[in-house]
Amino acid sequence: MDQVNAFMGALNGILWHDVVLYAVLGTGVVFTLWSGFSQYRALTHGSHVLRGRYDDPDDPGAINHFQALSAALSATVGLGNIGGVALAISLGGPGAVFWMWVVGFFGMALKLTEVTLSMLYRNTDDPDNPHGGPMWVASRGMALRNPRLAGLGKAIGTVFCITLLISTATGGNMFQAWNVAEITQNYFGVPGIATGILLATVVGTVIIGGIKRIGAVAGRLVPFMVVMYLLAGSYVLIVHAERIPEMFALIVRAAFNPTEASGAFIGGTMAFAFLFGMKRALFSNEAGQGSSPIAHSAAKTGEPVREAIVAGLEPFIDTLVVCTFTALVILVSGVWQRPGEAVFAPPPAVIAAGPGTWTLESAAAPERPRETWTGGETVFALVEAHPNAVSGNNLHKLHGTVELDTGGKPLIRWRSLASPDEPVLAGPELFLDYKGATLTAKAFDTVADGLGKWLVTLAAWLFAVSTMISWSYYGEQGMIYMAGERSVLPYKLTFLLLIIVATVGFIETDTELDNLTGIGTGVMLFSNIPILWLFGHQAMKAYKDYIRRLDSGEMGPGHAPPTLEDLVSGRDVERDRR
Repeated sequence: MDQVNAFMGALNGILWHDVVLYAVLGTGVVFTLWSGFSQYRALTHGSHVLRGRYDDPDDPGAINHFQALSAALSATVGLGNIGGVALAISLGGPGAVFWMWVVGFFGMALKLTEVTLSMLYRNTDDPDNPHGGPMWVASRGMALRNPRLAGLGKAIGTVFCITLLISTATGGNMFQAWNVAEITQNYFGVPGIATGILLATVVGTVIIGGIKRIGAVAGRLVPFMVVMYLLAGSYVLIVHAERIPEMFALIVRAAFNPTEASGAFIGGTMAFAFLFGMKRALFSNEAGQGSSPIAHSAAKTGEPVREAIVAGLEPFIDTLVVCTFTALVILVSGVWQRPGEAVFAPPPAVIAAGPGTWTLESAAAPERPRETWTGGETVFALVEAHPNAVSGNNLHKLHGTVELDTGGKPLIRWRSLASPDEPVLAGPELFLDYKGATLTAKAFDTVADGLGKWLVTLAAWLFAVSTMISWSYYGEQGMIYMAGERSVLPYKLTFLLLIIVATVGFIETDTELDNLTGIGTGVMLFSNIPILWLFGHQAMKAYKDYIRRLDSGEMGPGHAPPTLEDLVSGRDVERDRR
């Protein structure tokens, strides 16, 4: 397993090289300037489109604008907003939040561009069940540019679909399942495999119905879970209102300066704040990945740009609103730099675990002042060893697992740390390892005991289910592109099986979790960003033409918005409504 993790870490180093990060961010800046700051149109005109003022039952597509956005948001507003933000702060420090904001802002223009292209090139041979996404942009776009390039376009589309399936399996599936299993076991003692089986069952009942059922479920689920989560987050922020200005200042300061170690936080450099902020934001809002355009391509509209403007709202809602709430809750509560859970007396000895690897001597867990130890809890001690590029110092986390002996006495079985230098304990404190969504839950618990336990566990389940049903559709469209409709059933069964696999101990630490999701996001960026550069000028031409017609009054003001129930259910675009 150590070799697998080492390989995943090395692959992430390639996928998330500084050059890649600058290229993605630069692409967002270019399309922001090229479109004349389309973010403004997303927040103004996009809201009118979202309310159904331009919905037309005669347009090609399967779902209305609201349902398309909800389906895309159900993929983006997920555990990336709960566990992903926690990962960014625990690994990169508060400065990571600033870079999440930057990516969220420029991601609005990226999302508009890629959705415009997908709408321009979507396959509407069956107007009630269209297919779209970067794979269709590549294959159809190259064929239209030059028929002799059709084969090349098909190959590019296939490469994208392969990366799409990798991301579907990792970030869109296993990351979600693992976080839910982790927090459910942490709070309620439910075995991971039981959580996996239940999750697979719930997701399976939705994805069998295809995009119309996904759109209908997402249209109800997404608004409910977002409002519920934001209301709870508002309560935490009101309780800690006096700390909010201080935390905003810390976020900005830490974005450009190293963050010193404190408590459970081992420190963070500016470079890694930038890295983890970028990674988590791109994973959360999916800007530049090419996944969301697949959901938006199912929207009923005769105007490609209209749906793209709606899509520009995704990074705003996902990153600039929901992720910010999570980040502030974690920061104002102080759980990211929490004190130790117990103190060693005496501290365990450092021993060699093998050539160039070290561990701590397994011994009884120190007495815990507030509660007793339970089997399966993950802990860590801080050790000083070789320089750590992440923290900017020589501090490292050495993880261990609490086990109960035959008499119920808690023991710690330590993992190993690879280092050319013999580690030295940095202090006598033993820390609980709050991974992913659990860290966010503990932040909510600081204002009301049990709030995080129930709220974040419920939110984790809802967010995970919503994300997985949308990502299952993304992967399904990739399989249809490569292998046709006959591949859908085997694919769905495999997707459900991976939910269970992720909950049986495959992932153990936050670093492993970050590596897994980083690979999924990274490979999609590698395949989709070139497609944006190849065809982006067409998206910008279409966007500017649409804005010209909108501003000149050629399109008219639309019609009165439908009722909320008709909008959510999709009845506003049913042909028999008239």
